[in-house]
Amino acid sequence: MKALNVTIAGGGSTYTPGILVGFIKKKLSFPVKKLVLYDNNLERVMKMGKFAQVLLRDYYPEVEVVYTNQPKEAFTGVDYVFCQIRTGGLKMREGDEKIPIKHGVIGQETCGPGGFSYGMRSINDMIRLVKEIRKYSKDAWILNYTNPAAIVAVALQRAFPDDQKILNICDQPISLLMAYARLLGNINYKDMKPHYFGLNHFGWFTKIIDKRNNEDITQKIKDTIQLKGFKPADAEKRDPSWLVTYSTVKDMLDLDDTYLPNTYLQYYLFRDRSFSHLDPNYTRANEVMNGREKRVYEECNRVIKNNSAHDTPALKDLDKQDAHGDMIIEIAEAIYQNNNRYYVVIVANKDKIIENLDEDVMVEVLCKLGKNGPKPYRVGKIGTYHKGLIEQQAAYEKLTVDAYFEKSYKKALQALTLNRTVTDMELAKKILDELIIHNEGYWPILRR
Repeated sequence: MKALNVTIAGGGSTYTPGILVGFIKKKLSFPVKKLVLYDNNLERVMKMGKFAQVLLRDYYPEVEVVYTNQPKEAFTGVDYVFCQIRTGGLKMREGDEKIPIKHGVIGQETCGPGGFSYGMRSINDMIRLVKEIRKYSKDAWILNYTNPAAIVAVALQRAFPDDQKILNICDQPISLLMAYARLLGNINYKDMKPHYFGLNHFGWFTKIIDKRNNEDITQKIKDTIQLKGFKPADAEKRDPSWLVTYSTVKDMLDLDDTYLPNTYLQYYLFRDRSFSHLDPNYTRANEVMNGREKRVYEECNRVIKNNSAHDTPALKDLDKQDAHGDMIIEIAEAIYQNNNRYYVVIVANKDKIIENLDEDVMVEVLCKLGKNGPKPYRVGKIGTYHKGLIEQQAAYEKLTVDAYFEKSYKKALQALTLNRTVTDMELAKKILDELIIHNEGYWPILRR
């Protein structure tokens, strides 16, 4: 079995330890020879790189660990690149979230004007990153976690229409399956076959099958949520705002139990309520900076100082599931092993996977994954209500990407006006004008 060269782009991220643990879990079925942590923030990647060197020396000594901010060193001769970049870092995210709130609009990382702001930044860096990867490794698989995944997927499809080895993924569907498994208590999420349709952060589970006995457990999940409420699988580790996000699933089901909704739909369907929970002075960006960011890097410093990873919390309970780290390794493993596992991923709606949507919409659906990439399951026709919601959101995503490529102020204004969290053109203009100032040096200059 060939040992692989893997690069994590955004290697300084606080999510990297979960991926490192994922490598350890899968070292027999996804063997790694060399791991490169790449980041344009040298201070962060040095810290995470030194942590990774100690961790893998103690638990996976066969792996050579390198950290760098140089693309040539990062991408030469690699088999897989895992992308999890955050253009502008958490300080820019803070502005993405707080500027809309000032104007009475939801401020959120991937939804509404915050997602628009972040998306316009991410497009530029992701396109440049893919070009750099392809310069040094033409056949590497690029597995992209970079948010907002919906907008990034549309942009990458437009920029690289013939590249069949770019796969845009999101761990939220798996996070939800893990939460369903915790709720039921008698099933592992890997025993679930999820039928899902929509866009990234904008979709629904239509059916969930227990693969052990081919039983449809969808109604059982709905009934249990309505009886007990809903929490993340790792509720004890989550910031308070995430607990509110998950609890809203019960209320969405109370009003419309047609399908099991993605948690992010609360921002579009319960706009006023979602806004009421936001603190204009302390958003999720602040929670992360004061919570996970500090915890992870304090642990990195401790491991580096002690030159030992044997008691690091990152490795406690190796059998525990980490949606972010486990998913990207398992998807890479499914491609490498050609084992055709089921995953919900983002693909173009070619051949009318969702029959009554345009073929260029980047949909999130159930696929089988093997060496040739994703093979989507057909969804067929969807009803008027869900079709209308998706088409409006897809139009917003397309217009956002248009605004970037065409450097068009008008398209940017149209995109924000169309987003369900805004819907008022004068309000959209006020927010857009402030976001332009906020993103100076990151966005292209928009022509009026």
